[in-house]
Amino acid sequence: MTTNNEFCRRTRRQALWEMGCGFTGTALATMLGDSFLGTQTVAADGKTAWENPLAPKQPPLPAKAKSVIFLYMYGGPSHIDTFDYKPAMKGMDNKSIEVKTFGRGGHKNKGRIVEPRWDFKQYGECGKWVSDLFPNLGTCVDDIAFIHSMTADSPIHGSAMLQMNSGRILSGSPCLGSWVNYGLGTVNQNLPGFVVMLDPRGGPISGAKNWSSGFMPAHYQATVMKSNGSPILNLKPQAGMTDTLQRDLLDTMRKYNEQHQAARIENTDLAARISSYELAYQMQAAAPDAVDLSKEDARTIDDYGMNDEKSKTFGKQCLMARRLVERGVRCVQIYSGGAHNDDNWDAHNDIAVNHNLHAAETDKPIAALLKDLKQRGMLDSTLVVWGGEFGRQPTAEYEKGTGRDHNAYGFTMWMAGGGIKGGVSVGKTDELGSAAVENRYHVKNLHATILDRLGFDPNHLTYFFGGLDQKLVGVEGAEPIHQVLA
Repeated sequence: MTTNNEFCRRTRRQALWEMGCGFTGTALATMLGDSFLGTQTVAADGKTAWENPLAPKQPPLPAKAKSVIFLYMYGGPSHIDTFDYKPAMKGMDNKSIEVKTFGRGGHKNKGRIVEPRWDFKQYGECGKWVSDLFPNLGTCVDDIAFIHSMTADSPIHGSAMLQMNSGRILSGSPCLGSWVNYGLGTVNQNLPGFVVMLDPRGGPISGAKNWSSGFMPAHYQATVMKSNGSPILNLKPQAGMTDTLQRDLLDTMRKYNEQHQAARIENTDLAARISSYELAYQMQAAAPDAVDLSKEDARTIDDYGMNDEKSKTFGKQCLMARRLVERGVRCVQIYSGGAHNDDNWDAHNDIAVNHNLHAAETDKPIAALLKDLKQRGMLDSTLVVWGGEFGRQPTAEYEKGTGRDHNAYGFTMWMAGGGIKGGVSVGKTDELGSAAVENRYHVKNLHATILDRLGFDPNHLTYFFGGLDQKLVGVEGAEPIHQVLA
């Protein structure tokens, strides 16, 4: 069985080879399981036996989950309007109170209460209180673990998103999906190990840094798939290009490039470029089939909300995520919300208008995803994560209106499947939801929990860079959230 130390040693001895594989010009460089490099006997140093960095690997510890689907609510959904029930706020609308907040508007010691605009109901055997924003998801609460005391280091979108995705508020570090790719490899060598689907309205702030491989080689970064049209750009063969002709062209290019590389063994960029051509060839058949929803029955299409104009896009992405995980993709991240203002969950002006829109887009698809995975026997091995970069404050941001500012002091995220205990809620915020007051957890604890369920000790999964054994959970380390582990 492979150990975490072996991952680190493998990284060191492949350092020369991997330095040249930052082929960022194509999303297909997320994989290197091609026929050219697969036949090589040595790495770029000319001595070490070559190893496919994305070959499937066994985790060093018993794993509960094989894959992760991260449903990212970009902009910061309000915890007190969704899953963190605060009955004490009833009747407090527009009342000014002493409360410490810190968001885009800076530090404040006083604010005007914005009472939650939705009623809450109890669902499931666990009796979980859920907002009327999520009536479909409410039926799934017995499979969900809610974490009500999450905290982050920044109340600013860019840095907070980077931390939620990579563990650090500064750019340049590998994201969660890259760590999963690095640690587990790719089950299906004809598909990426890590896929990101963006909101058609636009990408999030900081862009590709959120799904980058950072200081790791580029083949660990995400492949961005579209929900409309061709799933991957530049993948379809040119008009008139037959399979035989394309195969002959690739083989001829390979032979010439091998001859060119023979005297330049230290130059690994060439090998990476050839690899991307081979991968594109393999994915021309595998990728379109994986996202071909015509093979799904009418009931499934309706369950995912694809017959409703509001939920159609996110529903299609959730269904695509299930099909990708079903075919061995390790990590899928779907973004709800893009661009700026009310195009995402960033409700600075009117909380009701904003959250009514985005909840309507996501409620039915997410519930369908959980139920679909469960009835197919896949939920036990698929870890589903929901949340944004932070929550929102209980007080109004402006003198007038019902918008809420950012809140990194205490917010809610939830997890389901993949070795997570369902029907539980851990941690608490104060009676207004302004800050976590019981069992405070950090983003690093969330990451540690994900790695733990995938079969890793989060404090020993390392990558050697800059003279240090780097970790997703940072040099100080972090423990999983044990209360949610099944």
